[in-house]
Amino acid sequence: MNLKSERRGIHVDQSELLCKKGCGYYGNPAWQGFCSKCWREEYHKARQKQIQEDWELAERLQREEEEAYASSQSTQGAQSLTFSKFEEKKTNEKTRKVTTVKKFFTASSRAGAKKVSQEKIIKQGQLGRERNADNILRDLKEIFTPSWELASPTEAEIQEAKAPSPSINRQASIETDRVSKEFIEFLKTYHKPGQDIYKQCKLFLDTMNHKRDLSIEEQSECAQDFYQNVAEKLQTRWKVPPEKVEKAMDQIEKYIMTRQYKYVFCPETTDDEKKDLAVQKRIRALHWVTPQMLCVPVNEEIPEVSDMVVKAITDIIEMDSKRVPRDKLACITKCSKHIFNAIKITKNEPASADDFLPTLIYIVLKGNPPRLQSNIQYITRFCNPSRLMTGEDGYYFTNLCCAVAFIEKLDAQSLNLSQEDFDRFMTGQTSPKKQESDSFSPDVCLGVKQMYKNLDLLSQLNERQERIVNEAKKLEKDLIDWTDGITKEVQDIVEKYPLEIKPKSQALAAIDSENVENDKLPPPLQPQVYAG
Repeated sequence: MNLKSERRGIHVDQSELLCKKGCGYYGNPAWQGFCSKCWREEYHKARQKQIQEDWELAERLQREEEEAYASSQSTQGAQSLTFSKFEEKKTNEKTRKVTTVKKFFTASSRAGAKKVSQEKIIKQGQLGRERNADNILRDLKEIFTPSWELASPTEAEIQEAKAPSPSINRQASIETDRVSKEFIEFLKTYHKPGQDIYKQCKLFLDTMNHKRDLSIEEQSECAQDFYQNVAEKLQTRWKVPPEKVEKAMDQIEKYIMTRQYKYVFCPETTDDEKKDLAVQKRIRALHWVTPQMLCVPVNEEIPEVSDMVVKAITDIIEMDSKRVPRDKLACITKCSKHIFNAIKITKNEPASADDFLPTLIYIVLKGNPPRLQSNIQYITRFCNPSRLMTGEDGYYFTNLCCAVAFIEKLDAQSLNLSQEDFDRFMTGQTSPKKQESDSFSPDVCLGVKQMYKNLDLLSQLNERQERIVNEAKKLEKDLIDWTDGITKEVQDIVEKYPLEIKPKSQALAAIDSENVENDKLPPPLQPQVYAG
C-alpha cells in the first residue's frame, strides 16, 4: 500500500455548508445546495415559468388554428362565389355574422371561456399537473384562509374538532393514540388558539388522505406550506412567544407525521429504496477503510473513546426506528455529540469541524445505517424547515448529507492511495496491513493483541491459499497437456503399426474325454483293489 508522505485529510469549509444563494441558512444537497426557503422560491419561479410557457404555447396554437380556419373559410367562399348563387351567399354571410355575434357575447358573459379553449390544446399530462396544482392551492386556501380569520371558534366547531375522523381512526395504533393524547394535552395550555390548531391539523390530515395520488414532492410541498402558515399565524395572530412557537411546531409535526409516516416514508413511486440498496452495497465494499486513511483523530484503544464510538454507531442506526423527522434529527444530533466527545478525549482539546466530518464518515462506514437515503429524503421533505435551516440539528444534518455524498464519490485520491491499491482493496484481492502487535503500548489488553495476531495469521493463510490455488491450476494444466501428448503418441503408433487381431483357434480335446471318431482304442483302465 503506497501512502503519500503528506496526508491530505478531509476538509470542508464552513461556507460550503451554507445556502449557495447567500441567505446565511444551511443548504442541502437534496435542494441543490439551497436552503429550504430559497429552494421553494426557486421551485415556484420555475413552476410559474413553466405555466407561463404552457399558456403562451396554447395561445400561439389557438391563433394558428383560428388563422387556418379563417383562411379555409375565405378560400371556400371565393370558390363558391358566383352571381347565380348570390342569394345563397347572402344567407351564409348572415348566418356567419349571427354566429360570430353569439360567440362574442358568450365569451364576454362567461369568465374563462378563452381559458377553456386553451386548455383543450394543452397536452393531457400538462392538464393533469395544472389541475393538481389548482386543487392543492384551493384546498390550502380553504384550510388556512377562512378558519384562521375567525375571532374565536364556536362550540360546534370545538366539538367537531374533538370528534375523531374516520380516516384517521382506520390508521390508529398504539403509538398514534398515545401521540394524539399528548398533542391534545399540550394544546390545552394554548386555550382557544390550541383549539384552532387542532382543528386545522385535522383538516390537513383529511385533505392529505384524499390526495394520495399526488407525487411525494407535491405532498411535501403541502406539508411545508402548512408548517409555514401555522407558524406565521402563531406569531402574528395570537402573539405566541418564539420559544412557544417552536414547541408548538414540534408537537404539530409529531402529531401529523406519526399518522402520515407509512404513506410518505420511502413510497413506491420514488427510487428511494433503490438508492438505499446502492448506498449499502457501496459501504459494504468499503469495509476495508481504516481510520488512518480518513485521518480520523479518534483512538479507539482508549476505553472511553471506544464506548463513545459504539454509542455514536448505535444512535445513527437507531434513526431508522423513529417515525417523526424531529426524532430522526435528534438521533443524528446525539451521534454527532458522541463523536465530538470522542475527539475531545483523544486530543485533550475541543474538536474542530475538520475533525468532525472525517469521523462522521468513519462512523457511517462502520455502522452502515439501514435505509440511509430514505431517512435523509424523509427528513428533507417533511421536517419543519426551520430546524434544517438553522441550529445544531441543521448543522449536523448537513454534515451527514456531505458524508453520504463523500462516500458515494470516494476514490483512490480521497484516501491518498494509488489506483492499483484501491482497486485491489475494492475487489477483495487483499486488505490493508493491520497494526503490528509489537507496536502496541503495554497498557493494551491481551484480547486486542491476540485479535491483531489472528488477523495477521489469517492474512498469511490467505496468501498461502492463493499460492496453492495458483499452483493447483498450473498442475492441472500440466496434467492436461501430458494427457493430450500421450494420447497423440498412441494414435500415431496405432496408425503406423495397425493391430491385426486373428480369430481364436479351437481348443484341444481333453485326454480322458470320449472320442467317438476312434473306437479302436482300448477302454480306459479301471482301478482294482488287491487284498494284501
